Amino acid sequence: MNPQKLSKNVKSLISSPSKYEELLLSAISPWEFAKLIEKGRLAISCDAGEWISKALKIPKLRLVPLSPSIAYHSTILPKPFHDDPADQMIVATAREENATLLTADERILTYNHCRSTW
Repeated sequence: MNPQKLSKNVKSLISSPSKYEELLLSAISPWEFAKLIEKGRLAISCDAGEWISKALKIPKLRLVPLSPSIAYHSTILPKPFHDDPADQMIVATAREENATLLTADERILTYNHCRSTW
């Protein structure tokens, strides 16, 4: 929605599909996006459902379903980690998939038990 807010690193990565094998998206992320819109903390100029459908067509994007394993592992993340359930699911997904998390969230970037970058 706001490409200018992306870091140079992330812009460079996602604008060149040859630089990555695949992009993963936790199934909780579209839910979290919709909740932010619902609560008025995020506004977009089109229908959220249509936006999500378009976003899911990014080259090499794979939606990672919320599995029982990810749900369980989100509850036993190594301490210290904050208590936001969506962030716990996202971090557990990255850990389970052995993926690097792209995030601007300082609480995740400083968490030593998950690879992340911005």
